[in-house]
Amino acid sequence: MELKLVVGSRESELARWQAQWVIATLKRAYPELKCELVTLKTKGDKILDVALARIGDKGLFTKELELALEEGRIDIAVHSMKDVPTVLPPSLTIAAIGRREDPRDVLVSRRGHTLSSLPAKARLGTSSLRRKAQLWHWRPDLELVDLRGNVPTRLAKMEKEGLDGVILAAAGLKRLRMSHWVSEELPYDICLPAVGQGAIGVEARKDDGRVLEIIKPLNHLPSFACVQAERAFLRELEGGCQVPIAALGRAEGNCLILEGMVASLDGQELLRDLETGSVSQPEEAGKRLAAKLLKRGAGAILEGVRKSHGGRQR
Repeated sequence: MELKLVVGSRESELARWQAQWVIATLKRAYPELKCELVTLKTKGDKILDVALARIGDKGLFTKELELALEEGRIDIAVHSMKDVPTVLPPSLTIAAIGRREDPRDVLVSRRGHTLSSLPAKARLGTSSLRRKAQLWHWRPDLELVDLRGNVPTRLAKMEKEGLDGVILAAAGLKRLRMSHWVSEELPYDICLPAVGQGAIGVEARKDDGRVLEIIKPLNHLPSFACVQAERAFLRELEGGCQVPIAALGRAEGNCLILEGMVASLDGQELLRDLETGSVSQPEEAGKRLAAKLLKRGAGAILEGVRKSHGGRQR
């Protein structure tokens, strides 16, 4: 019997890299495996002139792939975990998460600046409310400009629009062999990453035992546990791309350390806290950390964010 998988992915260069990484990893485990790559354009790929927070929809980069999974047109969907909603269709599951790449955010500056050395009122490109809130908390003078598109597109826009820099994910630049663009790796005490940032996830049908067995070699347990903890934190706070929430899990042996952040859109209110737990029960740590921040007032902050419908509030 032929061993074959139909792999679904978005069309971007980075998404294709991720899908090819999954295929290469599986072929090392199963040399006889045949894989077919199917690429789809998602809603988030089609709408590039509007900030994600203003589109007001979940699953912007996953819905089309999930529909293809449910209809049996593909066997697995490869995602950037930061794009995956915390609530999945009932028939689907995140079956594996690969070893996580560097989850940090980075500054790419045209003149090699760091955040500290940027001139007053420097113009930086990012559409992420999470990044904006944390950067404004640290440097309220910055002018943060909405910027979307794939990595090469954002870098080109930086030059074309004369921005002082852009904020990007380290993982994407590393995977595309573009790390030489990085001016500064942003420390976590300034900018915690998005939930799941740097992690590649594989979604499959819950009842497809054949596929679930095949993709087991992809799963990196510490990365899986950390991302599950972060997603549980986000789920408890009912967050998404429309709210400034960040989290980072780190595994040290069987111990899981989870840090989380909730902020107002302008960064003036910002709460951070830490929770520890077990790699074997990662979601419990996420739930406890969310409860801790809600007790400190995160609920009121998030309610204010949702009422404002995006945009900087002064």
